[in-house]
Amino acid sequence: MKKIRYIIIAVLLVGFVNSCSDDFIEVANKEVLTESSFWQTEDHAMQALTATYAAMQSASGSKWAFFEEMYTSMAYRADDVENNTGESYGRALASFTNTTEESGPYNIWQASYAGIGRANQILQQVPNMEALTDEDKKGIVAEAKFLRAYYYFWLVTGFENVPLVTTFSGDLEDLFPSQVGSVDVWAQIEADLSEAEGDLLLSYSEEWKGRATKGAAKSLLGKVYLFQEKWASAESKFAEVTGLGYSLLPNYADNFNGSSENGNESIFEIQFSGDRSNGNDERQVFNFQVSPYAFGGWELFYPSQWLVDEMKTDVDASGDPSERVYESIFFDDAGSEMYNMDAGEDQMYSDVSGDLNHPKYFKKYSDNADESFYNGTNLSVIRYADVLLMYAEALNENGKTTQAIDQINIVRNRGGAVDLASMSQSELRTQIRHHERPVELAMEFGIRWFDLYRWQRGSTATESIKTTLGNHSKPFADNFQDKHIVFPIPLQEININANLNQNTGW
Repeated sequence: MKKIRYIIIAVLLVGFVNSCSDDFIEVANKEVLTESSFWQTEDHAMQALTATYAAMQSASGSKWAFFEEMYTSMAYRADDVENNTGESYGRALASFTNTTEESGPYNIWQASYAGIGRANQILQQVPNMEALTDEDKKGIVAEAKFLRAYYYFWLVTGFENVPLVTTFSGDLEDLFPSQVGSVDVWAQIEADLSEAEGDLLLSYSEEWKGRATKGAAKSLLGKVYLFQEKWASAESKFAEVTGLGYSLLPNYADNFNGSSENGNESIFEIQFSGDRSNGNDERQVFNFQVSPYAFGGWELFYPSQWLVDEMKTDVDASGDPSERVYESIFFDDAGSEMYNMDAGEDQMYSDVSGDLNHPKYFKKYSDNADESFYNGTNLSVIRYADVLLMYAEALNENGKTTQAIDQINIVRNRGGAVDLASMSQSELRTQIRHHERPVELAMEFGIRWFDLYRWQRGSTATESIKTTLGNHSKPFADNFQDKHIVFPIPLQEININANLNQNTGW
């Protein structure tokens, strides 16, 4: 009680002194940034932009929240990945037994709205900053619009009906928004990307590699058109991307080992530095998550048996598995090898098969160019091979099947697979959906599940996710219900915002 009295007296004295003080001792606290003191310099603008990019690694910036929550939520429900059921991460999502309290979707929701909120602040503040040139303002605003569109892409494909927030406000009544229909969200994404692509740069200096470019905006916009089955618009937009100078890397594996980050095939990547100095922990931990226990890894998840069987049909001129197969998975094959982190060298499957806990593993991201456990290999979001396959899909749906095959063969040739022969539109559609895309893009962030999602939600040759999972022997496919097409709105959000309605079935 005595201490409390002293504190009260001290507070009253401070109040008295402040009330009697002259202006010259009323000094602003420069250690605390406010809205009025922050948006003053070019550095402030770049810090805000960096924070907006950073939400891609989770709202908190934690690599664990990203790799063990967000990635697993986007990957584990698909037919190309099987989780290690001995690990708890994403296990309920993989078995379609999750509830509205599942942490993974909540992390996606949090990260998306953190990024959107930061982007909205940039869009409101940067145009009024006197420290920036008009050209700099246009570029930063365009990047913010791209990022806002990307985060809304996560939300609309994951949750569908979500709050559409396009301004930043601290007013209490604005903190509990209602949802809008997915049509409105798609329209906002299109508007942001259409406006962004005109002001984004084609490329950046080495110091700023990794920032969103004109090609990134065009590619994401083409993907948005594809998801809405706007085939003509998608074809046109992807054609624009093919004229921007991108090319496939000669070596397929260089997309995943850090040797060609932000290179010719890269259109947009989530950046990781590997920096562990001064308390930082900017690691990319896929090398641990995909590697066998016997190699010092954690084997958090594996390629599905369906994927391995499908990959075995992707062959070169000699009838052996293609190079993209050997660089994607580690499996029982005379030519299969993988980097052993403990041994510090590549090892053949046949030499270590007796030590392995599981018969098959992903190889992507298992090896990194600097041979460091704590690597900073970037994570691909959109690469040129993906664009060519989406371009082929749009061409095929527009009745240009021969031209579509030409685009696919560009991708197959780089990966060492023989050319596709002539096919009908229907045959090529199946080939794209259940061979070309999963074989080329297996386990890559946010791709396979959302391909399955769009083919279920679309009206062109609609495919049931449940049927596909069953046909591909996905574990627990029988548990799948229509409600699992989307995530539930996180219960944590429902509990604090009475204006939110839960998704159907949840």
